[in-house]
Amino acid sequence: MSMAQRERQQLVEAMTAAGPEAPTLCGAWTVRDLAAHLVVRERRPDASPGIMLKPFAGYLDGVQTKTARKPFPELLEEVRTGPPWWSPLRPVDAIVNLTEMFVHHEDIRRGTPGWEPRELPAADENALWSFARRMGRRAYRRSPVTVVLATPDGKRAVVHSKPSGEVILTGKPSELLLHAFGRDEVRLETTGDPESVRAVLSLDRSV
Repeated sequence: MSMAQRERQQLVEAMTAAGPEAPTLCGAWTVRDLAAHLVVRERRPDASPGIMLKPFAGYLDGVQTKTARKPFPELLEEVRTGPPWWSPLRPVDAIVNLTEMFVHHEDIRRGTPGWEPRELPAADENALWSFARRMGRRAYRRSPVTVVLATPDGKRAVVHSKPSGEVILTGKPSELLLHAFGRDEVRLETTGDPESVRAVLSLDRSV
């Protein structure tokens, strides 16, 4: 079973335990709203472009609102089973859905105060490192200073370069990835002058 598949199953378990009206880290979205988002993304190719393209966002919102009215167990089953056989996402599920499932799993876990980071296997952290570097180049592209991602075991990646200072974000790849995806409920250490650190942490890192 791929990491994406494991995260998907654990995501559904977390949704079941939290309940449909529990909060998430996705703004005002509840668990039900998040489940509807995942179902539309994988099963409504007519609406899913609205996730990234603003001209189609209105249509997406309508489809997602209607999808969210489904019985909660039905939504969870559609999330659990993943892309249908005809979906172009199905053959590449292990790649394109790894970060989607991981990040949204944590959106539920960390949506309630008192959360603690999971201890992921080293192989999973290594898999997330490449995604953290890739996402970091996008997330910190507007930074006024150089941004370096670093891990406690010595990995480093310059994801944005500027001549006017440097900020180092240090943490496990899982934490760095979540921060690059715009989440603030993370465990990271920062190195750099306070003004530069504030500038980096206040960037709009949303996808």
